[in-house]
Amino acid sequence: MNLFSDSGLFFAQPWFLLALLLIPLLSWLRGHLGGSPAIVFSSTEPLRALGRLTESKAGNFLSSLFFFGLALLILGLAQPRKGRSFQRVEASGIDIMMCNDISGSMLAEDYEVEGHRMSRVDIIKEVTSQFIGNRPNDRIGLIAFAGRPYLVSPLTLDHDWLLQNLARVQIGTVEDGTAIGSAIASACNRLKDRKAKSKIIVLLTDGDNNAGKIAPLTAAEAAKALGIKVYTIGAGTDGYVPYPAGKDVFGRTVYQQVKFGMDETDLKNIARITDGHYFRAAESDTLRNVFRQIDRLEKSKVEVTQFHEYTELFPWFLGAGFGVLVLQMALSQTVWRKLP
Repeated sequence: MNLFSDSGLFFAQPWFLLALLLIPLLSWLRGHLGGSPAIVFSSTEPLRALGRLTESKAGNFLSSLFFFGLALLILGLAQPRKGRSFQRVEASGIDIMMCNDISGSMLAEDYEVEGHRMSRVDIIKEVTSQFIGNRPNDRIGLIAFAGRPYLVSPLTLDHDWLLQNLARVQIGTVEDGTAIGSAIASACNRLKDRKAKSKIIVLLTDGDNNAGKIAPLTAAEAAKALGIKVYTIGAGTDGYVPYPAGKDVFGRTVYQQVKFGMDETDLKNIARITDGHYFRAAESDTLRNVFRQIDRLEKSKVEVTQFHEYTELFPWFLGAGFGVLVLQMALSQTVWRKLP
């Protein structure tokens, strides 16, 4: 990927600009000092009266031309140039398939954010979005699964489009259940023909495998054979958790305490077989930290080569400065010639 940026106008020899401070001093000296008179008069009042108008206009204009030309020469010596930066970015990214559980148990509200309860599915969507945003150079895809997996987004670098699809994921899109093995197998199919230096699956679930036709450990062996790491995350707390059971007559959500099981053994074995890692995320901060750990474990390689191009502008300033001084000299010796 090539990136261009305009660095604007700058000076290669900026110390010459200090000479601009001499121009006001020269102007003051020019107005207060002068050469010896060539003709001596007993009184200069008549000549002053005759020449006052011409001197005030022509003399001031010629002086302005002189100092303007001098300023242009100084700017030219400071070597103005217009810069342009060119960056060549070569990213060796990682192909990542996210597998997010959207079974009915993900509606349980056992996470807390800033004192407010939050459902498992909502917190998972939030931290997944943050994880995607932190990996701009990786191709990331998304599979949602309950009783069966379905593709939310194929592998893509268009993360804005990916996040839009993630936001639309809802519980109840497919039949309920937890098909962990089928989700891993589906993700493997998306990764198997990729040429990326590293291919990983991040699987997040809160339950046992109770649906699908493929056993989780069988899917894990297939992933290992394809060189795919699987990071497994167990979401939710143990024991009874608040689960929305409907609305009361006033439209308020009614909760009941429900206990959902989780087979951590399977999740640990999936990670072990594929050289990945298993994480337990019972709290929102823990879940965020899990994604930060995965982010550190799987680093993309980005090489940036930077070039600079310059357009030299000093010939224009020097040329203009000499031109203005020549014009000033020509005018002072012709139409606005004065007595020596």
